[in-house]
Amino acid sequence: MNTPRSAIAGFAPTRWSLVARARGTTPEARAALSELCEAYWRPVFETLRRWHGTEDEARESAQAFFAHVLAGGRLAGADPARGRFRSYLLGALRHFESDVRERSHRLKRGGGVPTASFSEDGIAEPATPGLDPRRFDREWALTVLERALATVENDLRSAGKSAHFERLKPALVGDDLPSPADLARELGLTEGALKVAIHRLRRRFREAVLAEISQTLADGDDVQEELRYLIAVLAIP
Repeated sequence: MNTPRSAIAGFAPTRWSLVARARGTTPEARAALSELCEAYWRPVFETLRRWHGTEDEARESAQAFFAHVLAGGRLAGADPARGRFRSYLLGALRHFESDVRERSHRLKRGGGVPTASFSEDGIAEPATPGLDPRRFDREWALTVLERALATVENDLRSAGKSAHFERLKPALVGDDLPSPADLARELGLTEGALKVAIHRLRRRFREAVLAEISQTLADGDDVQEELRYLIAVLAIP
């Protein structure tokens, strides 16, 4: 299924392209960056939790990191031509953590305090123990799925079909459904209508996933390729 870009993007340009194109100087670009950071808090937090070992430290560090990004942390380096938003975010996180450690070490030695900075492209990353790109991407993929699922749920609730979503949700997350006859009876559908409903729900979920992915890519990037990659990293234990 090769879904046209125009059919899945929430608006044009994508949020990531808007952030980079305007270099964060317009209200629209700032809003787009804020939405992306809010949407993808989880990969950053989970990565920091593995690094710091406690939720409180990870939460504090994540808040400091996002505050730095939203305050204008070298957005001139945010170029979609040099990588996806998730790659930029992980690169920025690596540099932020590296600078924090460097500052801490200098304070202990009585030296100066360097300012946190990003690399030129946000991707060339210093070695930072505990920040595994594959695990970061797996958390990213889980976030994409969760946000797409929430979109579908909101759609069905708005259509007055909350019960349909709750009973058919297992079809989207890989869980077993009750017997078709029992489920159809419960929802007041024929078995044929139930099959159609499941098919439509899965199609809407896929569209929501693609729409979510598209907002973190540059205009013209291959959404299907990114989808295949995110499915692959979900297999990481």
